[in-house]
Parts: sequence; C-alpha cells; structure tokens
Amino acid sequence: MTLQSLMSQTAPRLAAALALTACFALAPVERGHAQALELIKAGEISVATEGTFPPFSMTDARGQVDGLEIRVMREIAKRMGVQYKPVVIKWESLLIGLQADQYDMSSAAMDITEARQQQVTFVDGWLESGGRLIVQRADASVTKPEDIKGKIVGVLVASTWAKLAEGLGAKEVKLYKAETDAIQDLVNGNIQGVVTDAIAAAYAIETSKLPLKLLDQPLSNVQKGFPIKKGKPNLVRAMNKALADMIADGTYAKITKELVGIDPAPKSPIRSQL
Repeated sequence: MTLQSLMSQTAPRLAAALALTACFALAPVERGHAQALELIKAGEISVATEGTFPPFSMTDARGQVDGLEIRVMREIAKRMGVQYKPVVIKWESLLIGLQADQYDMSSAAMDITEARQQQVTFVDGWLESGGRLIVQRADASVTKPEDIKGKIVGVLVASTWAKLAEGLGAKEVKLYKAETDAIQDLVNGNIQGVVTDAIAAAYAIETSKLPLKLLDQPLSNVQKGFPIKKGKPNLVRAMNKALADMIADGTYAKITKELVGIDPAPKSPIRSQL
C-alpha cells in the first residue's frame, strides 16, 4: 500500500476523531463557566422578590410578578446567559433565606447600608431614591415632615424607614408586613403618615388615584442594591458588568421610564465590596 493511499483511508477517521475530541474538550469549559458563576443551579439564577411593593415588584393580572426590579433583573439574567427564576417571599425572610442558600440573590428594593454590607455583598447600586413621608391630602396639619411629631406612622417591617419615623418624633411606629397594608391604613385614617420610598410612593398615589400626598422634603437619599451571599465574587462581577452595560447602552433607561417616567440610575453608584 502506498503512502498516498494509506493517508486517503485514514484521513476521514482522523478528522472524525479530532472532531469528537474537540466536543469532549469543550464540555468541561461550558460546565466550568456555569460553575464559575457560583449559582445554586447551573444555568439558572433564582432571585427572591416580595411581589407586593409597586413599582419595584408586583403581581400582574395573569398572576405573574412584574415591576422595576423584575424587568431589570430579567435583562441582567439574559445578558449573563442564564435563566431567570423569581422566588416570591416575605420581606422579613429575604436575608435569612439568602444565607440558607434558598436562592442565589434578592432583587427586592433594599437600601445599601453599612450594617447590611457586613452581612451580604451588594451588586453596584442600581437605583437611587430616598425616604419620603405620605399623609392624607386633606390633612392640613402636616405640611412638612416635622409636623408628624406625636402621631402614628406606618412603615414596612425590617426596613430602614422605622428609624426615619422615630427621628421625626412619631408617637408610635406601626410595623407592616406589606407596604400596601400601611398605605391602606393611612387612607382609612387609622394612622397619620407612612414613611416609604419616594418612587414607590409616587407610583402608588398616581396609579391608584389615592387621596394622599407626598411631602416635598426628602427624609433620606439612598441607593438600592441587589444582595448576594458573601463568597460569590464571580457572580457579583458578572452582574456588575451586565448592569453597567445595560445602563451604558440605554436599555436601563428604557425599562425604568416605562414604569416611573424617569431614569433613576445612580450617577455615582455605591460599588460592591469584594
């Protein structure tokens, strides 16, 4: 057999073997990429949300979660090449479930504070807002935050709003498991004010045509962050890149303006502590 005929017979088999080898060589790389994201389940990012805090998270007519954080998070997951899986859970259990690895992260509208930074690692600040006081529109006795002194103020349990209400001299700070319940109590006259997020308050008053008013003076200026369990730097970096890219290309502004009419991206975001 000549060298030429031998090569003609072995070439196809050699090519097939090389192709098969390439397939096996790529598989560990793909698995490694999924593992590098430090997700509980490869290819899927499970994200805790309240589902009761419009416009950040809410339930639509079909029973599906929607809102600012949901739409932003869904886009981030898409850019990371993973499937987005929302997990509806009570606010007060968010960080507990996170530490117990019940989900990969939370998208709930959580203020970035020094105390929380000791517990979790936040993705770069994704939204800037602040605390505001809501009162009944017909209540002429409260025209500025200081006027709420000696009255009952409602806040979301385990939120940063309680300290703001206490700082205003509220007679009682009533805790609620859902922000909507606090606002309804204010409408019914059971409490005299609610301290909550400015964006959430403006959205609730406008869309529901509530007989309430949002006082002009801000009580605080805060940035919202997505908390992730400590020890997952690759996941944090991947999310930071996806978020930065969508802000840079205008996708973030398009998503947020559809719901609240403004682009609340922080001009100087609080960076992740890695």
